[in-house]
Amino acid sequence: MAETEATLLRQFPLFLPQNRSKTVYEGFISAQGRDFHLRLLLPKDLQLRNARLLCSWQLKTALNGYHHIVQQRMQQSPDLVSFMMELKMVLEAALKNKKEPYVLPSPPKFYSSLIGEIRTLGWDKLVYVDPCFSTIKLKADVSGREHLITVKLKAKSSLISIYTQFLTALESLKTFWDVMDEIDEKTWVLEPEKPTRSATARRIVLGNNVSINIEVDPRHPTMLPECCFLGADHVVKPLGIRLSRNIHLWDPENSLLQNLKDVLEIDFPARAILEKSDFSMDCGICYAYQLDGAIPDQVCDNSQCGQSFHYICLYEWLRGLLTSRQSFNIIFGECPYCSKPITLKMSGRKA
Repeated sequence: MAETEATLLRQFPLFLPQNRSKTVYEGFISAQGRDFHLRLLLPKDLQLRNARLLCSWQLKTALNGYHHIVQQRMQQSPDLVSFMMELKMVLEAALKNKKEPYVLPSPPKFYSSLIGEIRTLGWDKLVYVDPCFSTIKLKADVSGREHLITVKLKAKSSLISIYTQFLTALESLKTFWDVMDEIDEKTWVLEPEKPTRSATARRIVLGNNVSINIEVDPRHPTMLPECCFLGADHVVKPLGIRLSRNIHLWDPENSLLQNLKDVLEIDFPARAILEKSDFSMDCGICYAYQLDGAIPDQVCDNSQCGQSFHYICLYEWLRGLLTSRQSFNIIFGECPYCSKPITLKMSGRKA
C-alpha cells in the first residue's frame, strides 16, 4: 500500500487523501496544459468498483461523451494509481478530439479593422486565412529567406504590431542564419543532414574519420561556439591543443568559419571536392551510415585503422567479447577491424 501511495504522489502530486482512512481523495488532474478539479469517494473496503467520482463542471464538460469509458475504467482498474493513469489518458484523448467552439471575437468592426491592417501590410504577405478570420498566416522575406508566422487572433489583437515584432525577431537572427548558411555552403556537414532554421548545431568533417561538433549561440553567433572533436585520439588531441593555443586569435568581427580556420590552422574540406572514399562514412560493424538517426561517432585510435562505429554497435560488440572488461564507466576490448585495444566510455544513451 505504501508503494502505491508513493507512486500516486509522484504521478499526481496535486491529488491527495483528505482523511486518515483514505476514503476521500481530492485535488487536480492535469492534461493538455490544463488542471481539472475532482473528488473521489471510496467505500470502507477501498474498492474502486464501488467508488464515486465527483467532477468539476470543467472536467464534466471535457469528458462529455466519455463518461461510460471512465466508469468502465473504474470498474476494471486494479488500484487507484492505475485508474488515475487511465483517467488521464481518457482526458487527454477527449481534449485532443474536442473542437473548441468558435466565438465571434467582436462585432463587424473587428473584421473591417483586420482587413485594413492586412491592406496596410500588403496582400502579398498573406498566405492563409481561415473562414472565421481567427487564424492567419503571414510571410516575410529577410535576406532572401522566406519565413512564416501563424497568428491566432483575439478581439484586441493588432496584426501590424504582431507582424512588426515578428520582423524584429527575424532581423535579430539574421547574423546567426548568415553564419550557419556559410557553414552549410562551404563545409561538409554530417549532421543534421537537412538542418532547419532552428538548428544551432553542426557536425563538420575535418578529415578522414575526424569531425568537429559545434553548438552556436544564436544571440552571439560570431563568438567562440561550444566545440567537441570526434575521432581517434592521435588526430583529435593536436586539434584541441591548437584550439587552446590560438584561442586569442578569435575575432568576433570575422565570420565564425574564418575564425575556426584560423584557430585550428586548417582548411575545411568541402563536400563538392571530396569523394565518399575520402571520409569513411559507414559503421564498421553494421555497415550502415545511419542507425536510428545516429551516425558513427566512435573511432578506433589505431593510426593504421581509424575505423568508425555507431556507439550502440560498438557497445554490443564489446559486451559480447569474452576478453572485454569494464572499469567504472569505461569498457575495454579489441577493435573489430584491427584487433588493437579500443575503449568505449559509457554514456546516458540507451544500449
